[in-house]
Amino acid sequence: MQRMGLCIGVKPEAIEEYKVLHAAVWPDVLAVITAAHIRNYSIFLRQPENLLFAYWEYHGTDFKADAATMALSTAMQKWWEICDPLQVPLATRKEGEWWADMVEVFHHD
Repeated sequence: MQRMGLCIGVKPEAIEEYKVLHAAVWPDVLAVITAAHIRNYSIFLRQPENLLFAYWEYHGTDFKADAATMALSTAMQKWWEICDPLQVPLATRKEGEWWADMVEVFHHD
């Protein structure tokens, strides 16, 4: 199992819409996430900085392949079409990233 954390900004005027969307994530999207071996998925909001922090546990063996399969899903593509315009990617993210990847520096069970 691999713990993963990512962050991104969210437009201040889009915060309520973002909360409403994520209070009722489409079942097809949830199924795609589950099929990609992602478990214990949470998104946190930090205000007033308007940052989103996503955390999940990956239980597969090839995240790159699972992420590529997830990206091919029609449901996921439609979900991203709605959610992406609400977000503000960090200027310091790596090439090809939307959400900026984070490095785990501490964990305690």
